[in-house]
Amino acid sequence: MTGWGQDGPYARAAGHDINYIALAGALDPIGREGQAPVPPLNLVGDFGGGGMLLAFGVMCALFEARASGLGQVIDAAMVDGAALLMMMAHEMRAIGMWDGPRGTNAMDTGAPFYNVYETADGRHVAVGAMENNFYRKLLELVGLDPVDLATQWDRSDWRPMKARLAEVFRTRTRDEWCALLEHTDACFAPVLSMDEAPSHPHLARRGTFTDSGGVVRPAPAPRFSRTPASTPPGPVEASLDEVLAGWGIAATGSRV
Repeated sequence: MTGWGQDGPYARAAGHDINYIALAGALDPIGREGQAPVPPLNLVGDFGGGGMLLAFGVMCALFEARASGLGQVIDAAMVDGAALLMMMAHEMRAIGMWDGPRGTNAMDTGAPFYNVYETADGRHVAVGAMENNFYRKLLELVGLDPVDLATQWDRSDWRPMKARLAEVFRTRTRDEWCALLEHTDACFAPVLSMDEAPSHPHLARRGTFTDSGGVVRPAPAPRFSRTPASTPPGPVEASLDEVLAGWGIAATGSRV
């Protein structure tokens, strides 16, 4: 796995996640209208377009090798993976559903029904009521008269409706909105911090996070019914040789 891939003009250049997603066209669409693009942590290049697609590539190659008996090189470039993760956006552009600048389209905060709103206590909630029936339910529950849902996708209505919803959501705290909207078809969720998420009832019930060695971290996913993954160990100080030895790899004399 590399950032730029094993060939091409950038192949030997230094880079990080932000560079790969910028060149791939994945960074430019992320952000509010009239503002600069916002790097989505290093989730899209390093992990989504890099590690996850590398793991997928390895599994595909192993599956193919069972039939052919041959091996092959997997060229997993983060820039390629980041571009691939934009497939739906490219398809939406092709049919005219994503043709505006940053922050003016259906899924980039341009639409009132797919957005993040501030609450009375300075926290935030997220709504994703894209379908007519979900949007209707959202408007009913927050106390707004359902609009003519035939015009839900009329962009000329988006700015004023976003302003109305923003005003409404600022009238209650985040937890008050949770009490009203959670467990409904309004497609609602509170925006939780990294500290808050592990204790949310849904995530606690599922065991989405685990405490190992005094460190709270996400549990392995996806889940397997017959061969469940073990809980990852807590952080330890170890030499690189010790780590490699655990994997059956020869020592190097380095430390981590």
